[in-house]
Amino acid sequence: MDLLYHYLIYCIPLVGIIGLLAMAVKSAWVVKQPSGDAGMNQLAGYIADGAMAFLRAEWKVLSYFAVIAVILLAWSGTTVQNSSPVIAVSFLIGAFLSAFAGYLGMRIATKANVRTTEAAKTSLPKALKVSFIGGTVMGLGVAGLAVLGLGSLFILFYHLYVVKTGGNVNGEAMSKALEVLAGFSLGAESIALFARVGGGIYTKAADVGADLVGKVEAGIPEDDVRNPATIADNVGDNVGDVAGMGADLFGSYVATILATMVLGREIVSHDNFGGIAPVLLPMVIAGMGLIFSIISASFVRIKTETDSVQNALNIGNWSSILLTAIATYFVVQWMLPQGQFHLVRDEANGVIKAGALVFDRMGVFLSIVVGLVVGTLMSIITEYYTAMGKRPVMSIIRQSSTGHATNIIGGLSVGMESTVLPILVLAAGIYGSYHFAGLYGVAIAAAGMMATTAMQLAIDAFGPIADNAGGIAEMNQLPEEVRHRTDNLDAVGNTTAATGKGFAIASAALTSLALFAAFVGVAGIDHIDIYKADVLAGLFVGGMIPFIFSSLAIAAVGRAAMSMVEEVRRQFREIPGIMEYKAKPEYEKCVAISTKASIREMMAPGLIALITPIIIGFAFGPEVLGGLLAGVTVSGVLMGIFQSNAGGAWDNAKKSFEKGVVINGETFYKKSDPHKASVTGDTVGDPFKDTSGPSMNILIKLMSIVSLVIAPHLHQEVGTSKHIQKELDLRSKVPHHIYVDKNA
Repeated sequence: MDLLYHYLIYCIPLVGIIGLLAMAVKSAWVVKQPSGDAGMNQLAGYIADGAMAFLRAEWKVLSYFAVIAVILLAWSGTTVQNSSPVIAVSFLIGAFLSAFAGYLGMRIATKANVRTTEAAKTSLPKALKVSFIGGTVMGLGVAGLAVLGLGSLFILFYHLYVVKTGGNVNGEAMSKALEVLAGFSLGAESIALFARVGGGIYTKAADVGADLVGKVEAGIPEDDVRNPATIADNVGDNVGDVAGMGADLFGSYVATILATMVLGREIVSHDNFGGIAPVLLPMVIAGMGLIFSIISASFVRIKTETDSVQNALNIGNWSSILLTAIATYFVVQWMLPQGQFHLVRDEANGVIKAGALVFDRMGVFLSIVVGLVVGTLMSIITEYYTAMGKRPVMSIIRQSSTGHATNIIGGLSVGMESTVLPILVLAAGIYGSYHFAGLYGVAIAAAGMMATTAMQLAIDAFGPIADNAGGIAEMNQLPEEVRHRTDNLDAVGNTTAATGKGFAIASAALTSLALFAAFVGVAGIDHIDIYKADVLAGLFVGGMIPFIFSSLAIAAVGRAAMSMVEEVRRQFREIPGIMEYKAKPEYEKCVAISTKASIREMMAPGLIALITPIIIGFAFGPEVLGGLLAGVTVSGVLMGIFQSNAGGAWDNAKKSFEKGVVINGETFYKKSDPHKASVTGDTVGDPFKDTSGPSMNILIKLMSIVSLVIAPHLHQEVGTSKHIQKELDLRSKVPHHIYVDKNA
C-alpha cells in the first residue's frame, strides 16, 4: 500500500487538533477582554450560573439514557456478524463529544456576552469583534471535536476490522467497521436531539413569560432588570441557541460524513490509498473546510459605525465556501483515480452491481459544487424571508396594523410561502448531484455543504452572544448608544440564526437521503415499493411523525410558559417595590421553572425519534421502515422550513418597531397597538423557530441513523426467509395451473 495513504489518514485527526488549538487561542483572547463594572459582572454571573445549572440537570437525566443505550447496543452487537459490542463504546464517545461541544460553546458565550457589552461602550467594530470571535470559538470547537473524534475512531476501527483481518475494503469487513462507527453518530445525534428540544423549551418558556407579562402587561422592556424572567430569558439564549445548536450541528456534521463514508464503501476505486479514497474523501473535505473557516474568520470585520455587519459576516461565509470549492477540485483530482467508478454488491466482496450507475471523479467534484451552491442559495432565500426591510417581514408589519389575528395570519402565510423556493433548490440539488455521481454524489454534496460548518456555526453563535449583550446593557441601564450598537448586532443575529437553521435543514435533507440509501444497502433490500399497502401505510405514518413531534414540543413550551407567566405575575403582585427599582426580583425561581420544565418535557419527543424506527423495523421489516423514513424526511423538511422561517419573520417584524415603521403613511413605535400585535406574533413564533422547527433536522437524521444501526439485524431476519419470499413472488406471478414446484 502506498505510503501516501498512511500520511493522509493520520492527518485527518491532526486537522481536528489544529482546530481545537485555534479555538483555545481565540477563547483566551475573549477572556482577556475587559468585562465592565461590578453590576454587569453580577448579571453575567447570574446568566452563567443558570446555564450551568441547566446543563448539569440535563446531563444527569441523559446519563441514565446513555447507560441504558450502551447496554442495549453492547448486547445487540453480539447478535449479528456485521456489528460488534464496540459499537457501545463508539456511541458513548459520540454522546460525550456532542455534549462537550455544546458546553464549550456555552462556556465562552457566557463570558463573551458581558465583554461584548463593554466593547459596545467603545464602538460597533469592537463589539462585533468580541461577539464574533466568541461565536468562532463555538464553531471551531464543534468542527474540531467532530473531525478529531470521527477521524481517530475510523483509524482504530479500520485497522481492527479490516487491516488486521485482511478483509476486503469493499466487503463485509469495511461494512462492519463503518457499522460500529455509526454508533458515534447515533450518540451525537441522540444528545443533540435532547439538547435542542430541552434547550428550546427552556428558552421559549422564559421568553414568552418575559414578553407577555413584562412587555404587554407591565409595559417594560423585555430585558428590563425589573422583569423576574429576564435572567431566565438570557440563560435560555445560551442553552438553546448556543449549547443546543452546537450539539445539533455537531451531530449533523458527523452524520453527513458517516453517510458518505458508508456509500463510499460500495465504490470500487483503484487508488493510492488502498481502495478507500471514496471513504476518506468526506473526512478530508471536512478537514479542509475547518482550515478555511479559520482563515475566513479573519475577514469578518468592519471599520466604522455605519458599516454593514451583515455584509462583513457574508464576506467571511462566502470566502470559506469559495476557498473550499477551489481546493476540493485539486483534492478530488489527487485522491480519486482516473476512469469510471462502479458499485459493488452489499452482500458480496468485490462483485459489481448489475446496471449500477457509472461516474468519474469530475462527477464527484461537480456534486460537491452542487452541495455548496445549494447551501448558499438556502442561506440567501432564508435571509430574504426573515430579514428586516424585505417584502415578507414588511407584509407582517402592515398586517399588524389591523390587529393580533391578522398578524398571525400574515406570519403563517409567509412561513408557508417560504417552503417553495428552498424545496425547489433542494430538489434540483438532489437531481443534479445524483446525475453527476449517483447516491454517492448526493452524499458528497451534503458533505461539501457541511464542510464550512465551523464558519456557519460561528456566524450563528454570534447572534445569542449579541442578544445577551443587549440584555446586559438594558438591565444595567447603559447609555442609549450602547444599546443601539447591541441592537444592531442583535438584529443581524436574528437573521443569521434563521439562515443557520435553513442551512441545517438543507444539509439534513441531503444527509437523510444519503443515510436512507446506506440503510437500504445494509438492510439488503433492492427497492422500496410504495405500491405495497404496508409500505404506503409506513409512508403515511412517517409523514405524521413531525406533526406529533412538533405538537409535543410546542405544547411543552405552552405549559412551561404558563408556569412562568404565573410566577412573574406573582412576583409583581407580592413583592412591593419591583417597579420602582426598590426591590430585587427572585430571578432564581424563574430559572428553576424553566430548568425543571425543559428536563421533564424533552423526554417524550426524544423517545418518539428513537423508538419508532425500532418498532416499525422489527415489527414490519426493512421495506416498511424505508417507507417510514421517506415520509419523515419529506414532512420534516417542510415543517422545519415553515416553522423556522415563520418564527424568524415574526421576530424581526416585532424588532422593526424599535426603530419605527411606516404603515399607511403613519409611523409606529414600541408600545403602539401594531407593536403589541407584533409581540403576539413573535410569541407564537418563538417555539416555532427555536424549539420544534430546528429540531426537525435532528429528528429526520436521528431516525435514519437508528435505522442504519439496526439494519444488520433486519437484514439477518430477512435473509433467513429470502428463499421463501422468492417462491411466494414466483407463485404470485405465474398462473397456478402451469406452476410446478421443482421440489415436489
